[in-house]
Amino acid sequence: MSLSYDTFSPSLGAREDAFGNLIGKDIPDWQGCVRLPDITLTGRTCRLEPYDIAHAQGLYDAYAQDDGRMWSYLPYGPFDSAEAVDKSVESWQKNRGLHSFVILKDERPVGHASFMRYDLAHGSVEVGGVTYSPALQRTTVATEAMYLMMKHAFDHGYRRYEWKCNQLNVPSSLAALRLGFTFEGVFRNAQVAREGRRDTAWYSVIVEEWPQVRARLEAWLDPANFDADGIQTQALSDIPL
Repeated sequence: MSLSYDTFSPSLGAREDAFGNLIGKDIPDWQGCVRLPDITLTGRTCRLEPYDIAHAQGLYDAYAQDDGRMWSYLPYGPFDSAEAVDKSVESWQKNRGLHSFVILKDERPVGHASFMRYDLAHGSVEVGGVTYSPALQRTTVATEAMYLMMKHAFDHGYRRYEWKCNQLNVPSSLAALRLGFTFEGVFRNAQVAREGRRDTAWYSVIVEEWPQVRARLEAWLDPANFDADGIQTQALSDIPL
């Protein structure tokens, strides 16, 4: 393996210390972040609400429309009742620190997703547990929901927004790239998932990239990009970063 200085050099700025060594660029007055507030996030096509037991029946009804394939890469599900949905979400929130939001389309719960792995000292959070029912998959709502969660994090001072998935979960990897995340690499043998090996692919958006990522998503979500039937004029993949 051939290595050069460029292999190790930072891509987004550096400075020299008193010894002439390159160190990371200065971040004046950094105080860290706090846990994201539990507030409703409202977009043009959807609304995200902090999880409540009142959402459980609607989520169960939405997930029951799936034939089972939506659970292949998730660590929970399928569910056999609304009570099972509630128990799962509450358990993950209590024991793993997930911070779950329910995605509503036309006032009906159609999925949920969570903030997780908060690193408040360094301003990092991951979006995970992205659970999309058939009514949500491949829709404008699916994209806007992810935009709203990303915006919520960066609006509150976060510097790094992560997306991780099973390396074999091609739809999730393609979704991350489509949304503007950058692929960072694969952690091999990272987990044992559903009694099988999981290599985890890592993606991120960082604060320096957010203005461009945000502008691109907002351009695609603009009502002018959709015809009277809600069909996109320009695909998100065709809008450059």
